[in-house]
Amino acid sequence: MNIPSELKYTKDHEWVKIEGDTATIGITDFAQSELGDIVYVEVETLDETLDKDEVFGTVEAVKTVSDLFLPLTGEIVAFNEDLEDAPEDVNSDPYGKGWMIKLKISDNSEIESLLSAEAYKELIGA
Repeated sequence: MNIPSELKYTKDHEWVKIEGDTATIGITDFAQSELGDIVYVEVETLDETLDKDEVFGTVEAVKTVSDLFLPLTGEIVAFNEDLEDAPEDVNSDPYGKGWMIKLKISDNSEIESLLSAEAYKELIGA
């Protein structure tokens, strides 16, 4: 299971890459393997400012639909539109081509509440 050490994680299985005041967010390798083949990613919150833990979209797999929870408060400034035509990128490359949104971070202190790679490994028993 791939859990890059330079990323931060949430208990809801999202990963977060912090670059200055921008966070790139997707779902983890563990989450995509649990969901199975992903057929659709929906994000209708582009250009909205949402609070931490609010739902920013959904990911649909063959057997289920799961909500996506925002790991940090901020404004959603980009959506990976490539996922509209290739949602399977979330399965094949969850930390690369399968990224979902970019967020302009409102409160940097919230970053401290994210999990390290080691803590996330403990959470999923890896």
